[in-house]
Amino acid sequence: MLEVKNVTKRYANHTALDDVSLLVPQGTVYGLLGPNGAGKTTLIRIINRITAPDSGEIWLDGKPMTQEDIYHIGYLPEERGLYKKMKVGEQALYFAQLKGMPRREAAEKLKSWFKRFEIREWWDKKVEELSKGMAQKVQFIVTVLHEPKLLIFDEPFSGFDPINANILKEEILRLKDGGATVIFSTHNMASVEEICDNITLINKSKNILTGNVDRIRHRYGENTFRLDFTGSKPELLQKLREKGIPVTDDAGTALYSSLRIKMPEGPASREILALVNETVEIRNFTEIIPSMNDIFIRAVEGTPA
Repeated sequence: MLEVKNVTKRYANHTALDDVSLLVPQGTVYGLLGPNGAGKTTLIRIINRITAPDSGEIWLDGKPMTQEDIYHIGYLPEERGLYKKMKVGEQALYFAQLKGMPRREAAEKLKSWFKRFEIREWWDKKVEELSKGMAQKVQFIVTVLHEPKLLIFDEPFSGFDPINANILKEEILRLKDGGATVIFSTHNMASVEEICDNITLINKSKNILTGNVDRIRHRYGENTFRLDFTGSKPELLQKLREKGIPVTDDAGTALYSSLRIKMPEGPASREILALVNETVEIRNFTEIIPSMNDIFIRAVEGTPA
């Protein structure tokens, strides 16, 4: 759907993006991650044609992107931009008409969205009377109202309490189910796990990690499992160490003991599991999958998967 091809952008002596490429499949939620200053917002601004790359291209639907494609994009920037003295409904209608929507159609859709977000009573209030979270709801609505095929959100959960952040996540997934493609930049790694299909992690202007979220988490998991069991822990530890299997003690309960075991790859793993089963009674055997937060830290610090 969207392809970033070898994009580089420099400002004076600073390189914001260095030969960055990524592919966003249609109908997916794509997370754009990275530390502050990594280059995420620069890339978003290039995709939106707010600025141009020094080299490289942005392709949309299989062809180089043009200025006309902007009408098919909904963009919610991190820097919010509502006019404080205008009334909320009046301003929402104004932005909708800028996107080419007829006033009557825009009013009908806005009333529906305001009802869904439980902010109908704010229609005739001034923007300056809104809380930060309320203002963000209004901007989110304006961003998606014209039903663009590509939605770009820069830190969309900033300023939201957990309840409203969850409402926003549900809306993003609903938009995806309706056929939209979503890119969002965030520091909220829990949200990445919950709603992203794929991610790209940018650090120091370079793309250092790209792929499907589940596959990345399993790759960083290093084939380590938590074993809960009843039986002789010393005997099991001895047998595993004789086989050269890395194992560490883990906190169990009054009912069972626990270990963390790094399993070998391939057929050897079945041999080790059979040895465990012969020695103790297995109560639980679960792969330990690292969180996206752990992976983010390891990737930025340069720890290999």
